[in-house]
Amino acid sequence: MARITFYGGVGSVTGSKYLLESNGKKVLVDCGLFQGERSLRERNWEDPPFLPAEIDAVIITHAHIDHTGWLPRLVKLGFTGQITTSRATADLMKILLPDSGRLQEEEADYRNRHQLSKYTPALPLYDEADARAALARLRPVPNDGQPYDICDGFKASFLVAGHILGASLVLVEMANARPDGSSVRFLFSGDLGHYDQPILNDPAAPLDCDYLMCESTYGDRLHGDIDSETQMARIINEAAKRNGPILIPAFAVGRTQEVLYMIRELEDQKRIPIVPVIVDSPMASQTTQVYNRWHEEHDQEYASLLAHKRHPLMTASMMTTSSRDESKRLNNMKGTRIIISASGMLTGGRVLHHALRILPNENATVVFVGYQAAGTVGRRIQDGEREVRIMKNWVPVRCHVEKVEGFSAHADWKAVLRWLSGLHTTPKMVFTTHGEPEAAEAMAQHIRDRFGWNVIVPQYQQSVELT
Repeated sequence: MARITFYGGVGSVTGSKYLLESNGKKVLVDCGLFQGERSLRERNWEDPPFLPAEIDAVIITHAHIDHTGWLPRLVKLGFTGQITTSRATADLMKILLPDSGRLQEEEADYRNRHQLSKYTPALPLYDEADARAALARLRPVPNDGQPYDICDGFKASFLVAGHILGASLVLVEMANARPDGSSVRFLFSGDLGHYDQPILNDPAAPLDCDYLMCESTYGDRLHGDIDSETQMARIINEAAKRNGPILIPAFAVGRTQEVLYMIRELEDQKRIPIVPVIVDSPMASQTTQVYNRWHEEHDQEYASLLAHKRHPLMTASMMTTSSRDESKRLNNMKGTRIIISASGMLTGGRVLHHALRILPNENATVVFVGYQAAGTVGRRIQDGEREVRIMKNWVPVRCHVEKVEGFSAHADWKAVLRWLSGLHTTPKMVFTTHGEPEAAEAMAQHIRDRFGWNVIVPQYQQSVELT
């Protein structure tokens, strides 16, 4: 008998962890950090509801920290199996996880130096050495749809999901999972990209399955009707007239590259003036190199630019920072400039130090180009709060606040239905996950209305038998 238990990615867009069990084997699909509300973040520190030493293998759908960021903790607590993922995802994880470990250490050090923690001393959830121990367990495989052995009785196939580089749909096949000896096929959408986006190919068609897990980040809304290039051009031109700076909180993996691609295109089309663009994230710079390495996932336009020796992600006046001192020197810059920095939800990292200066500036602009989870500083600003707490400082929000919806790397509900229509057989059951409660419920209802399928919105720690 096979079973799935939901240990994250339900009731929230963060902390994805799904445990499959069959014939005594346990395989964890994704192993992400919880982010957002304090009650969610505290789960990162709790003893896991399973024994890490008893997990036989881990499968990772893509590199974002809400899908990978708890892996160092898992290894630290006793996991010794293989971590299987696509080759591009493995490359990105080699950048993301050590950076996450460093950030955990720096955050603990900052809190200790400034006495900002109720714990003495404040400790990191894990450190850079823990992250590298997790990376030693990586097993990269091609994103080619071929089944690969995961552990006894488990195989997994990876196909392009179009969300970020390396992001995969994953079909897990559990052998002899039913009393009659037949297998169970479980398809995980991972985070689905939407169609006709720059840089990456569209999501691959879904593989027929018995059970399906479907993301629902935008299950209750559609992306805006105004194209994102028009929105971004207006924002930059208006900021230039005010001679004000622009801060774009953006994930170092995926979103930063999309933003750079768009700014470069707007410059080429002469729709915006040439202004300094600063990528204040060493991780984003490394990620850009990885993006150029994996040609098989590029769409035709991106590949064509590379073939003509043009850098698709290089604007006319662009610089990157590598050290904290270089980052601090940005505080002395004057006039209109665009600072792109992580994290994308203002939950940590260098972007917070820029936010302390940008948010109170009436001539400045903060531009949100991705989903802001409930409870994050980004969500509070986006929702119109006029004062937010950053590193225990209350900061007034006087700047212009903008949102460019079309940047989202997640499919909206219509795009998800388009993707699901590629199935040739009806799944026995569909689970909507990776969405806030209203979005997950809405996505479930859209699927019921369109296809008449059996859809469940799972709860935290709920187990379901896969018959």
